[in-house]
Amino acid sequence: MKIIAVLESPATSGGAFNQGLNAIMQMSRICEGRFEFEVFTAHTENIKFLEKLGFSCVWFAPPLQEKSASLPERVPSLLQRVVTRANLVSRWRARQSRKKIIGSPKENIGSSEKNTGLIENNIGWFEKKLMAHGADVVYFLMPSVGPEPLQQLNYITTVFDLCHRDTPEFPEVRIFGEFQGREWHYKNNLAPALLLITESENLSERVAQRYGIDRIRCLAMPMLPAPFLKDEFSVDKYSVLKKYELKEGYFFYPAQFWSHKNHVRILEALVLLRETGSNFRVVFAGSDQGNQRHVENLVARYSLNGQVRFLGFVPAEHMRALYEGCTAVVMPTYFGPTNLPPLEAWMIGKPLIYSAHLKEQAGDAAVYANPDSATELAEAMKAGADPEIAARLVEQGTLRLYQLEQKHKDSETELINRLLQFEARRKCWA
Repeated sequence: MKIIAVLESPATSGGAFNQGLNAIMQMSRICEGRFEFEVFTAHTENIKFLEKLGFSCVWFAPPLQEKSASLPERVPSLLQRVVTRANLVSRWRARQSRKKIIGSPKENIGSSEKNTGLIENNIGWFEKKLMAHGADVVYFLMPSVGPEPLQQLNYITTVFDLCHRDTPEFPEVRIFGEFQGREWHYKNNLAPALLLITESENLSERVAQRYGIDRIRCLAMPMLPAPFLKDEFSVDKYSVLKKYELKEGYFFYPAQFWSHKNHVRILEALVLLRETGSNFRVVFAGSDQGNQRHVENLVARYSLNGQVRFLGFVPAEHMRALYEGCTAVVMPTYFGPTNLPPLEAWMIGKPLIYSAHLKEQAGDAAVYANPDSATELAEAMKAGADPEIAARLVEQGTLRLYQLEQKHKDSETELINRLLQFEARRKCWA
């Protein structure tokens, strides 16, 4: 049996990309001595990251991508792109089913060359490429439109969160049909999946409840710290701090500039702290997703220019040093139920300030604040800077990370069992 993992996130996507890398490493470990394994990626820049981790990969152009002389192989033709999109239309799928024109070119048809061509043209371009590589199971490492055109192949898919339902007021899950698009995806692509990978038991329960998915189809797999945070991939702290002209002792928030990340509440907390004589510094690291200008304008309005630094997207090899140089990691995000920076704070040995409604992930390993309250966040930041409290948080963080790693191992064992079960059933058809 062969499993193909599909890495669609670019490195600039942050947590989604790093969790994709962790999932690839895990599946490679699972497949060794059991199954064949291969990696597809939609971004050529991902190849160098995979090579550093010891993986070769197959590049594929997204089905609707236009031709480009700079791409390393042929992209889909216009006809292939149209057919791929047509496979998403219910009436077209019904016609395919009635006429039995979807399937392997050697199955359910006569021997005519014309019929064979018809079938090859109607299998989606992406699925044809996966089948040409011998795929039995396709593993989508993030929420993806990839399963939509699949007509034959079984797939595993991933659910990071259901925050469009938890907090639909934020523009990134609200405007321009984003909410409706997510709902359509979850309602149409979760139920047919061989397995759904989530990041917590809480999320598995909500997926089952909201979308009518059998709970047994959901497997909670806790996140792990980003692989490139390890020493062997990292530039030393002093070189990185010198590059960014930073002094140790800042609060660190590694997060892209989405409104739900709540950078604004940190600025309001800094104003309150300044009024009490605490001029804390904060470093923001993350790419702009449309909200950075708003945050920068507030920094100017609150006269915080000397206390706040914007580093933009930071290369993976610099992240460990930025964690090492901080006093504490602060993350007043609205989205959950899980996030990656808490795990990385615990890995590096830094105290964590976290949103109160996300206690399921962090347990006793954080100081909590209501993300709506600048006053609570200011108090939490003061506590995180206290050496005695910080030492306790670091100790609890080490313990919490160990607990999640043990849960991860148990879930990995369950994943192996599910794959072995499918392998037995896969032998029942050609």
